[in-house]
Amino acid sequence: MQLQPQHADYSDIRRAVAEAEEAGADIIFNWDHFFPLYGPPNGKHLECWTMLGAWAEATSRAEIGALVTCNSYRNPDLLADMARTVDNISGGRLILGIGAGWFEKDYREYGYEFGTAGSRLAALSEALPRIKRRWSKLNPPPTRQIPILVGGGGERKTLRYTAEHADIWHGFGDADTITHKGQVLDRWCAEVGRDPAEIVRSTKVERSPADVADGLLKAGIRLFTISASGPRYDLGVARDWIAWRDDYNARQVSSTA
Repeated sequence: MQLQPQHADYSDIRRAVAEAEEAGADIIFNWDHFFPLYGPPNGKHLECWTMLGAWAEATSRAEIGALVTCNSYRNPDLLADMARTVDNISGGRLILGIGAGWFEKDYREYGYEFGTAGSRLAALSEALPRIKRRWSKLNPPPTRQIPILVGGGGERKTLRYTAEHADIWHGFGDADTITHKGQVLDRWCAEVGRDPAEIVRSTKVERSPADVADGLLKAGIRLFTISASGPRYDLGVARDWIAWRDDYNARQVSSTA
């Protein structure tokens, strides 16, 4: 689940987190913005990483993270320390989702240099190894090798960085688009000496499993994310996908028994 922290009080978000975990969501994401992405542009909105610290205490089973953190908003070494801390608080349930950033209003209002898509991607390329180096120096260290999720579909840079550093790739588009991007990612893995099977493929789903699950499975997707926005976090579609997941996994076990 991605619970978008917009147009809601924290009490609404906290209730949705509890409902998502109880329903069986494997991962609960928020996002890293300072203003709503849709609806009233100056509506209610809360900050990503402060919230993740609270979620680390409020949850007990589901993994948590941002889909995705904007690399531009924090020094990479600081971000590494923040991620390590939330990892420790949660008992090893943090996923570090990260991307180059794109929402110009966030940059302008908070005084960050927006730059160009190229400069933001270059900064992401420099940040990823810095984050991993900082993790190796921290005391106490992370409780596990924190999974890195890279979001985006740029074929020349983003997918290369994914091949070099990520454990999860989050892409966008229909099954045909995901298939193509996945093939590009596989080629980058071959070039950098990485087993492509090490990278979990992820995407957002908005329609029911009956409509899109088979095509996305064929495209290589194994992590399906359903988004919900405040103030009323509707988990109906998420419950359909959780039921589909449980049935699919049970059939896989039965077929190999």
